[in-house]
Amino acid sequence: MEPHIVATPVPPLDAVPPPRPQPQPPTAHTTSTADRGSFCLAVCSCGWKGPARRSRDLARKDATGHEALQTAETTQTPDTP
Repeated sequence: MEPHIVATPVPPLDAVPPPRPQPQPPTAHTTSTADRGSFCLAVCSCGWKGPARRSRDLARKDATGHEALQTAETTQTPDTP
């Protein structure tokens, strides 16, 4: 049996970068509230965070305001001359 003398070089695993995930544009803003100790804040799926509040109701209002603002910006049509 002859030894295998022709080999295909393979780069080490560290030399090959992992594939990058393709960013997906968010389809909708999903808000919720999160408790941080005695504070509550509104958070959104887009990464937005509202100010820390002691009142959960105010944090919910911040979230509702963010959703309304983002919806208004995405549904706004550009002016055509």
